[in-house]
Amino acid sequence: MTTAPAGRGEAETPKQRTDRQLVELLNELRVALPGAQFLFAFLLAVPFAARFAEVGEGQKILFAVCLLATLTATILLMAPAVFHRVRWQRGNKTDVIRSSHRMFLAGVAALAVAMTTAVWFVSAFLLGRAFGVAAAIVSVVLVGVTWLVLPLRSGVHGDEAE
Repeated sequence: MTTAPAGRGEAETPKQRTDRQLVELLNELRVALPGAQFLFAFLLAVPFAARFAEVGEGQKILFAVCLLATLTATILLMAPAVFHRVRWQRGNKTDVIRSSHRMFLAGVAALAVAMTTAVWFVSAFLLGRAFGVAAAIVSVVLVGVTWLVLPLRSGVHGDEAE
């Protein structure tokens, strides 16, 4: 038996902890994945828009980077569910959670690149190169602060068993 997560009075077995961690991970994926899928679908349609012919070579490269980052994010964010299903009833759920955790973090990193390059591409197309770069910088700062700085700073003295 291990101690229960904060706020719970009962003890948690290793199996219960693993089951809870898997449910938490899958719930987090349910938040991140639709955003990546929506962006991917949007990007697949963009080259067929009438004004895409106006896009310069540099912007086309930026668009391609965005498309590939979005593809990578979508695949990595879907991977934990597929990994779990392929490994279903083969045991070692802890390994599934560890691998899925890594895929999730890599997926949101790719999603951050995709969102930043999408903002850069659209902003540069609409308002010029300088505004596009400024919008990309703002995007990087927001992602860096909300996805890295705040989570790493908060709960530093939290329960290590979590």
